[in-house]
Amino acid sequence: MGRGTLRIYLGAAPGVGKTYAMLAEAHRRVERGTDCVVALVEHHDRPRTEVMLHGLEQIPRSEIDYRSAVFTEMDVDAVLERAPAVALVDELAHTNVPGSRNAKRWQDVEELLKAGIDVISTVNIQHLESLGDVVESITGVRQQETVPDEVVRRADQIELVDMSPQALRRRMAHGNIYQPDKLDAALSNYFRPGNLTALRELALLWTADRVDEYLQQYRGEHNIRTTWQARERIVVGLTGGPEGRTLIRRASRMAAKGSGSEILAVYIARSDGLTSASPKELAVQRTLVEDVGGTFHHVIGDDIPAALLEFARGVNATQIVLGSSRRKTWQYIYGPGVGATVARESGPDLDVHIVTHEEVAKGRGLPIARGARLGRARIISGWLVGVAGPVLLSLLLRSLENGPGLANDVLLFLFLTVAAALLGGLRPALASAAVGVMLLNYWFTPPTQTLTVQDPENFVAIVIFFAVALAVSSVVDLAARRTHQAARLRAESEILSFLAGSVLRGETALDALLERVRETFAMESVALLERASDVDPWTCAGSVGPAPVARPDDADVDMPVGDNMALALSGRVLPAEDRRVLGAFAAQAAVVLDRQRLVSEADRARRLAEGNRIRTALLAAVSHDLRTPLAGIKAAVSSLRSDDVAWSPEDEAELLEGIEDGADRLDHLVGNLLDMSRLQTGTVTPLIREIDLDEVVPMALGGVPEGSVDLDIPETLPMVAVDPGLLERVVANVVENAVKYSPGGEPIAVAASAHGERVELRVVDRGRGVPDEAKERIFEPFQRYGDAPRGAGVGLGLAVSRGFAEAMGGTLDAEDTPGGGLTMVLTLTAAPGREPAQDRAVLPAEATS
Repeated sequence: MGRGTLRIYLGAAPGVGKTYAMLAEAHRRVERGTDCVVALVEHHDRPRTEVMLHGLEQIPRSEIDYRSAVFTEMDVDAVLERAPAVALVDELAHTNVPGSRNAKRWQDVEELLKAGIDVISTVNIQHLESLGDVVESITGVRQQETVPDEVVRRADQIELVDMSPQALRRRMAHGNIYQPDKLDAALSNYFRPGNLTALRELALLWTADRVDEYLQQYRGEHNIRTTWQARERIVVGLTGGPEGRTLIRRASRMAAKGSGSEILAVYIARSDGLTSASPKELAVQRTLVEDVGGTFHHVIGDDIPAALLEFARGVNATQIVLGSSRRKTWQYIYGPGVGATVARESGPDLDVHIVTHEEVAKGRGLPIARGARLGRARIISGWLVGVAGPVLLSLLLRSLENGPGLANDVLLFLFLTVAAALLGGLRPALASAAVGVMLLNYWFTPPTQTLTVQDPENFVAIVIFFAVALAVSSVVDLAARRTHQAARLRAESEILSFLAGSVLRGETALDALLERVRETFAMESVALLERASDVDPWTCAGSVGPAPVARPDDADVDMPVGDNMALALSGRVLPAEDRRVLGAFAAQAAVVLDRQRLVSEADRARRLAEGNRIRTALLAAVSHDLRTPLAGIKAAVSSLRSDDVAWSPEDEAELLEGIEDGADRLDHLVGNLLDMSRLQTGTVTPLIREIDLDEVVPMALGGVPEGSVDLDIPETLPMVAVDPGLLERVVANVVENAVKYSPGGEPIAVAASAHGERVELRVVDRGRGVPDEAKERIFEPFQRYGDAPRGAGVGLGLAVSRGFAEAMGGTLDAEDTPGGGLTMVLTLTAAPGREPAQDRAVLPAEATS
């Protein structure tokens, strides 16, 4: 008997319809006459899923006694005895009750497969073993029930059951997934839109990777060697010119047409340092690439076509996007250009797109400055023309029966000398002149084949030829050097102009500036070092690249900035002419560092100004809000002391009650003011200890009317590391605020749940809520939202609560309540050394099993 096949319905979260799809497939197979049974399906009291079970044969479950309770699990023996063609087994990652045949349900499924029974099962992406840490970081919940990835990978079919987060939340709101009492907690915790979107992306990517594996397996089985361009990777070649933006947008449109396409923009700089590209333009193009979802890469290479193709093949690219050449027509005498060379050498598996743009044929401008040095290829060409050229010319002229004459011979040799000067500079030209003089004297000046010159006129001609050749070579070489120097100065001026512009724009990103230094000079790492005095050690104020140096003495290049600051570069030794631009970068780095520190000082000054504003508001609060309860207390006391009126016992009790209420309100206001003062001066020192929430929260509810709060704190919650006194004040302020804004005496909900290493306390009201733009403003001191009446408080409750929460290492945030209202979320740190329990009210059974 052969092994059975496994089909898995994979979902991103509970409720997307995996079990429903599995049951629908079972009905289709039964209608086709297939022997299909339900070995185990969990419908979780969902009406639509439960209806789908009708008409399908169900194998009775086995009952297992465990800890004085009876649990049911799949009866593997009964399924094997029944021996159906297809068995439905829900929740593949489920952990069986101790005492079962196997520890995990996937092991039960393995037995069925070995017996030749086809199995259809379900699993959620969060239950895969390899994704446990990722899911925990997203949702805050550690999945206790997992299945090895290999078990799912070995499935013969994997079908993704997909649903958008918005549709899933609507399905939940309609009551199709969980009971109403669990709905608010689920929507506010595990089933947040962000969580669902991240889980959905995980499911899609994991499934896409499995599709790639199946494709590679198929290609191997059928011995297919050619590239199948299933996933597009588009490389955009940038020159730093203005056409780069057009190329990036064109590549983005191309990538949008294919699912999973990637964009990789690459700029190739020569290895000799300064680049011809404008740093400002490259920065703009880098930002544009990142905006369209691509990545920017900086590559060093003297042979640009070869470097571009090597990069493209290294990233397994399928397409290259290049711009039409900016060369003018006559400039093609220097070669076919990068685009034509890349297209010719790309091969059959790499498509090259040449995109037109507005800069076509407008000229590339001067070449990048590379000091006074010429390229190695040009120098070699100059020597070949200067030395081998005259020899070949002599052979050619000697083969002619009637030569052009000595005067024309001299001009031809002079042409080769000028060509050698243009290509290789002064030295090849001098060598060409010397070789030319020798050949002219030996072969073309009577008497030939001797070094003797018989006619004085011929001697003068040879001397003049050598002098002219020397002069022309010097002028040509000088012109070439001046051209390179002009190009260098232009490049330097562009860099200096950019640095000056960054000063005027107030840019303060030190890391970005150091990264530009590294790219401009093709260095491995750059660090800005400083020290307090000549005897103090160096400290690093900022660095980019791997393994930055700790001292200027250890760097390949160091540029002092004042007495106690230096810019240190590692990677290669720079020529002296590059240090001028490096000095400008170093000075700008010092300015940026000073500006960052000034910004920090300004922030401190702003906080002081905020403190002054709070003190001013405090005086206003004292002048009104604190005087109101004092006035009430004074009026009641004066009335009681009056001898003109005979107060009845009921009236006296009412006046005394008013005095007590005013004193309580005054105590509450003064307490909040003192707490705010402690927070502003930084004198709040929490005494952290481990405590259970159910010991603190009930005590904090003493100031609210009885029956106004529905409390739900599970006993299985872990302890929290907090200051009990501060926590009580936080909860009291938040609950009192929620009760104040809750409509018509409707009770508010206070519920707690555990999420990994943190515990959340949620205070839910059904009031009119707070707009998104005002959610942070309500935590500012002396802020009262909406039409809160004067005398209802000075607007410090939430500000003090957030301050105390942050002092304990927690957070306090505001969220919308599903269905209307505001939810305050207090996040606390769970005490170490105790495993947090899963809160079933927040994370229902299917999410954890």
